[in-house]
Amino acid sequence: MAIPRVRRSWHAFLRRRTVCAPSGNGGVRTLGFRFLSPASRHAMTSVRMRQVIFVALLAPFAKGVNADVPQRAEPAPIPMLGVHTLLVQTEGAGATPAVTAPLDTQPSGSALLVLNGGYTSNADGPTDNHDNTWSQLGRSVVFGGYGGRFNVKAYLALPARGGSDHTISIVKHGNEAGEISVPVIEIRNAGVLQDVAQNYPSPNLAGKYYDKLARALGRSGHSPTDGPTLTSGDVTTTGPALLIAVWWGDATVYHMTAVPDNGFAVIDSFLDLPPNSGVQCAVAYRQVASAGVYHVSWTGTPAQGAILWLFAFQSRH
Repeated sequence: MAIPRVRRSWHAFLRRRTVCAPSGNGGVRTLGFRFLSPASRHAMTSVRMRQVIFVALLAPFAKGVNADVPQRAEPAPIPMLGVHTLLVQTEGAGATPAVTAPLDTQPSGSALLVLNGGYTSNADGPTDNHDNTWSQLGRSVVFGGYGGRFNVKAYLALPARGGSDHTISIVKHGNEAGEISVPVIEIRNAGVLQDVAQNYPSPNLAGKYYDKLARALGRSGHSPTDGPTLTSGDVTTTGPALLIAVWWGDATVYHMTAVPDNGFAVIDSFLDLPPNSGVQCAVAYRQVASAGVYHVSWTGTPAQGAILWLFAFQSRH
């Protein structure tokens, strides 16, 4: 049997569709099938469109991230002083390899700075038990007055691997029993060695002879001149940095002082030598918060020349 078709106009369909509208409590209510006039349909459509646009605008903020807006970069960590030690072997009492006390260094994110002061013939660079790669910084610097037999070398591992019971060793092929001093400094959060200064200043002659005469007469004291003050070269930083200063005196003396200025603090030193002698040195550091040009002056007694190093470490930009 044929079923009669019911003809409906397009306007009738629109008038009987289900309509949703915002409710008073922030939700959505259904109005159901009802007759809507053209004006009512236009009003409901405008409300619905405003609601859709508002939700679309808030969607990125609801997720917590707006991909179209660059996010503020996290500040780079500031370089800081880590663990450190000073290995000393005196003349005739040394052994090979020369091995530092164990240190608990950072697993990653640090630099390791090592200097070797002693016999020129003990020319090997450092090795360690975490398989770091060591690079020599510049040339070896020879102590004056000893016929070229003694020098100082600086080495860097950056980035450095670390961990507990970290030791650094130097094999002494030239003079196994000879004197040697080896400062080791960890610089945490170091991304780059920004600058290095190395120089070898000497006190003026008046100060040097004053101290020599005082020692001959069995007196202590220091020169009344400015001779005992030795100033490093300058390093330039572009932001926060950790500065490491190292002093290596060259006099044949057994008891001495070496005091840095300009905000540097001594962390390791070997300044009171035994009768069989050794290699005198002192290590100091300073934390700086801003870009600048920095140096350090060392005041010491008796008057002597000194090989000076100044290193500036920064985080990677």
